[in-house]
Amino acid sequence: MASQGLQQIQTQKLAIGPQMQQSLQILQAPTLELRQIIQQEIEVNPVLELEAPETSLEDAIPDDPDDRGGGEDDISQLTQMDEEWREYWQQSRQQTAARRSDDQERWQFMMDSIVAPTTLQEHLVSQLHTADVKNERIAGHVEYLIGNLDDRGFLNARIDDISLQQAIPIDELREAKRLLQSFDPVGVGSEDLRECLMVQLERLGKKGTLPWRVLDQHLDDLANKRYPIIARKLGVPVEQISRAADLIGTLDPRPAQRFAVSDNNYVSPDVIVERQAGEWVAVMMNDDLPRLRISNTYKDLLSQSQSTGEVRDYVRDKIRGGKFLIRCIHQRQQTIHKIATEILRHQRDFLDKGLGHLKSLNMATVAADVGVHETTVSRAIAGKYIATPHGVFELKYFFTHGVKTESGEDMSNTSVKNAISELIKQEAKHKPLSDDKLAALLDKQGIKVARRTIAKYREALGILPSHLRKEFSSAPPKEPKARKPKSKSTNEDGSEEAAS
Repeated sequence: MASQGLQQIQTQKLAIGPQMQQSLQILQAPTLELRQIIQQEIEVNPVLELEAPETSLEDAIPDDPDDRGGGEDDISQLTQMDEEWREYWQQSRQQTAARRSDDQERWQFMMDSIVAPTTLQEHLVSQLHTADVKNERIAGHVEYLIGNLDDRGFLNARIDDISLQQAIPIDELREAKRLLQSFDPVGVGSEDLRECLMVQLERLGKKGTLPWRVLDQHLDDLANKRYPIIARKLGVPVEQISRAADLIGTLDPRPAQRFAVSDNNYVSPDVIVERQAGEWVAVMMNDDLPRLRISNTYKDLLSQSQSTGEVRDYVRDKIRGGKFLIRCIHQRQQTIHKIATEILRHQRDFLDKGLGHLKSLNMATVAADVGVHETTVSRAIAGKYIATPHGVFELKYFFTHGVKTESGEDMSNTSVKNAISELIKQEAKHKPLSDDKLAALLDKQGIKVARRTIAKYREALGILPSHLRKEFSSAPPKEPKARKPKSKSTNEDGSEEAAS
């Protein structure tokens, strides 16, 4: 029997101190989150206070290796720190003063424009209350159905199932459904996509027409653009099926979409790209962050001789924490600015010429140029935005892999996607470009990309395959061929007969 014993294994784990955790949190936090962090620190640290706009405090704090000095030394260092920060912010205000009034106007306009959106349920209930519904039971059933609509405006369950589950007579429930489908938006209250689109066609007076028949009988073939199959089954020309599909394409497959809560957020860029003296430069938007300073009241308390040792230790500890927070904010801003500056240096063609000239760039390259670790770059760009002449982008947008062109230049995969998109925009709609053809055309441009990569990029762009992009249109009538005159032969009785 094998002997059994205890085995002791030693492992090492890297422990991150509270200050390091706070530094990483501040570096990684987006601007809105950072403002919340600063507000929380102000609430728990009494020595911190907000600076007045004319005496801002948010940058270059000299590193203090020993925060345990005497009161007079602390006061001297804090006074020097205030002066350095005031000088920095005076320069920062000069750069952004021209923009501040315009930004304030845009902000006020945006805030004045915000209204509480009406939900789909509220919209439908208001129509129910104004409708002439004499049967209260039917009105109650309509309200129940309204409460069972999904974000598309479709019923969550079939009418038959609802009737069984809720013990509601099926005839009453169908009447309630018909009443609901008479409301705006058209198509709401349907059980599936087919019914939703057919309700919209009926409202347009198209019941029983060819588009109606296509939807009713051949929805799957329609979704896959198998127009010749539909045409053969219905016995009509394929051009008519194409025109029917065009009409169906104008219908709304999600009638409740306009009532959906928008997930678009207002983005405040951390960096703005400006052209100064012919060069692109990165300007930090420091005005979006609260400006901190150490309270003069606690400086005086620290210098007072009658203060007890316990009080002085407490104040000194809070001052040390406040100085570290301000230093972390400064380092965050400086790091983001350095990274943004390097991005501009590598992406000058993008700034000068547009989206199609974005070059491949990795974080390791920027980290080496800035003099930080790659993970620091990753944390610094998380949730940060930059305003460029071509729009507002996340900083991570500029870090992308790419391909080598024939000239040896790096081309980002974003630029390759743009090239694919442009080729597809220019393709003949009746004969769309296949992935192999796209790869061949890109190769002629000096961009060597495999067919599988083309397919991946195309799917990422939300572009359908070629057979689903094909459009069927009426072809111009062919010119009739001239008929040859039939030869004639003479019968024995002298009459002429056309030769067979």
